[in-house]
Amino acid sequence: MSTPVLDRTAQTEFPVLDVLADRWSPRAFDPETPIDEGKLSSALEAARWSPSANNSQPWRFIVARRDSALHQGIHAALMGFNQAWAGDAAVLIVAVAETAREDGTPITHAVYDLGQSIAHLSVQAHHDGLVVHQMSGFVPQQIRELAGLDERFAPMTVIALGELGDIAALPEPLAQRETAPRVRRPIDQTVLLSA
Repeated sequence: MSTPVLDRTAQTEFPVLDVLADRWSPRAFDPETPIDEGKLSSALEAARWSPSANNSQPWRFIVARRDSALHQGIHAALMGFNQAWAGDAAVLIVAVAETAREDGTPITHAVYDLGQSIAHLSVQAHHDGLVVHQMSGFVPQQIRELAGLDERFAPMTVIALGELGDIAALPEPLAQRETAPRVRRPIDQTVLLSA
């Protein structure tokens, strides 16, 4: 049950790559189609090859396919309305930052580098016809306990990944968000200084 992708292309101030302008974060996921393992592997490979300071690669991922106990555990850690829709995603991925080395030395750039890896994952997934939605609304301690994470590993986001579903199946307030105009702060309000 694959749903055609809506035209949600961003109206950019300046030209960008189509894959960037077309990318958006839906909440409507196809609840039946299993993940295409090749596309999932490509998304994770894109994340693996993202840049990091000193090639430290301070990111880890917890990958849970729908109907697994791990998927159910991650879904249970979601907060608020995220639970209303994210369970339909074929995959839930927890993005984890390695915030310190084994000897306890802090990795000060870990969260930045993790963010870059997720950006690469998102762009690759979108390029391959999947949709991605990142969530900060979850209980990190539940994830930490579920995965048995050491204190130096910090769960930062949960990512829903899969094929686009039927927007009409969402609760009304969420369905409205799916078709609302896409907006961003103007570049001149984003760049603090430019000389």
